[in-house]
Amino acid sequence: MSSFLEIVELVNGDIVLQRADGDGEALMTIRFSDESKDYMPNGRLEVAKAMIHAGIETASEMQFVRSDMDDDEMEVDSPRVLH
Repeated sequence: MSSFLEIVELVNGDIVLQRADGDGEALMTIRFSDESKDYMPNGRLEVAKAMIHAGIETASEMQFVRSDMDDDEMEVDSPRVLH
């Protein structure tokens, strides 16, 4: 199944990635803090686009790596923490 995606800035300032046909809820939501909104009043949409692009690229690379791993290598015993 292939569908077009769009990046939309909502009235509340959230930026979402959603299917272009509008069906279902957002696939991803980016919410900037008030401090970051003050820091970059006109660049939030461009930053969100870069974040989404990087996320899609990383997910694609991870899928490629996972296809080369066997089931034992994919098991994770402890939760992952990103700092």
